[in-house]
Order: sequence, then structure tokens, then C-alpha cells
Amino acid sequence: MKKQDMNRDWIATAQTLSSALPYLQRYDDATVVIKLGGHAMGSDEGMESFARDVVLMQQVGVNPVIVHGGGPMINAMLERLDIKSEFVNGKRVTDAATVEVVEMVLSGRVNKRIVQAINAQGGKAVGLSGKDANLMVCEQTDPDLGFVGTPVEMNPDFLRGLAKDNIIPVIAPLGTGRNGETFNVNGDTAAGAIAASLEADRLLLLTDVAGVKDSSGEVVTELTAAQIRALTADGTIAGGMIPKTETALNAIEGGVRAVVILDGRAPNACLLELYTEHGAGSLIRD
Repeated sequence: MKKQDMNRDWIATAQTLSSALPYLQRYDDATVVIKLGGHAMGSDEGMESFARDVVLMQQVGVNPVIVHGGGPMINAMLERLDIKSEFVNGKRVTDAATVEVVEMVLSGRVNKRIVQAINAQGGKAVGLSGKDANLMVCEQTDPDLGFVGTPVEMNPDFLRGLAKDNIIPVIAPLGTGRNGETFNVNGDTAAGAIAASLEADRLLLLTDVAGVKDSSGEVVTELTAAQIRALTADGTIAGGMIPKTETALNAIEGGVRAVVILDGRAPNACLLELYTEHGAGSLIRD
């Protein structure tokens, strides 16, 4: 590379950092909950990049909270153990054997992979589930679905205490029942409940799509709650996007300032959303 080209690259980098200043100020001391979907975890390189972004966010004043999924990993382990799944209205029945596998995979392999990645980048992460410190007390969602839970009581003060000590919580979406049961909680639902309990500034739902699309297939960069309801009613929002937008609406009603649905496989997706003018994905607010 010629010296002139190198100088041009350095200037561009400096300009990028300078243009980020208003956003750095905007998110100073803000709580940002990030839902990392199983499909968005990607390769080891992708995980390393995500972890570096999270540590950078904390370094410049953000209080990040990570909630993760792990559906593909759970499916692989159930298949490996030859545990058959039943489905009711398209939803997996989580019996006693299945919930043991879910907890093993989510609180074990998946959770610790994220924790180790963040710590390797100089962060101070700790792995938790919603069962720890009664972070997420649940009731059974539907008896036909078995050990699937809906969060009804949260413990945000514990997470606020971790933030004061510069500890990044990495939370597996498992909840505890009032009688000591273990409940499997949808990852988006768990992230939304945690974000609402913290009255987070942002909830970032990292998934495997670029955002909410309109009837022509184009990503809509900003949406109101009313627009989300209209797009759902006319069938534009369908399939797997429905629970994500429902999570967004519930989180906003619960006190979250805004929710962003974005492609977690894109490099530096969180940084692009928080620290650039154009952002990333679809931003939803009331």
C-alpha cells in the first residue's frame, strides 16, 4: 500500500471516530440489552467480532446486557441423544427430559462460549440464567407445552449491581417457577422482559434477517408501534417475524425506549446501529 493511501485510510478512520462523538455522548451510561440469536452466533470469527464490539461499547460508557438463544444447538443435542420432540400448534413441547437438555446446552456450552469470547477481549463477563438470583420468575405458559414459561417477576436490581461493578451479564433464557421448576423461555421473550425491567434505552434483537420488510421486500428503517400492528394485520409481517415484533411492542409498552431488529451476522452490527447516523436494521418505537 502506498503511503498516500495509508494516510487516506488513517484520515477516514479519524473522521469516523469524530463523527461518532454525538452518539457516544448520547449512549453514555445507557443500558442496552442485546439478544444474540442462535443463528446469529455464526463462526468463531463472528463471535470474536461480536465480543469485541460489546467490550468497546462498555468501554465508552454503555451498560451492555446479553441475552442469548441457542435453538440450533438444542436441536442438535436432542437429535444426538435421540430425544424426540412433539409439537402443539407449531411449538415444541418441553417435557422433563427436554428441559434438562435445554438447560445443559444453554447454561453450559452456549453461555460459556459467549462469556469466554467477551473475557478474551478484555471484558469482565459472567454467565447466568434467569434462575440465578430469581432474575426471571415464571409461570407455565400452557400446560400442553410442558415446561415452557412466561416471565411474571423480574429482579433488575441484581443486574444494576453488576453494571456498577463493570460486569457484563450473559443470560441464558431459563426461568424458575414458584415451586422450583425450571422453565424454558423463548429467547426474544426473555430479552424483552429483561429490557423492560431495566427500562433499557435500547433492545437490539440480533437475528438472521436484515430487519422488518415492507410488501415490496425492502427493509423499513423506522417503524412506529401502530405501523407494526398494521403490517401484521395485512399479512406483510408474518412467520418468524411476528414473535420478534410482538416482543418489540411488549418491551416498548414496558418502558424500553426503542427496539431494533437487525442482522447479527453483519460485521459490527451493534456499533453501526448505535454509533452511526444511518444505523442498522429496523428501529421500532412508540
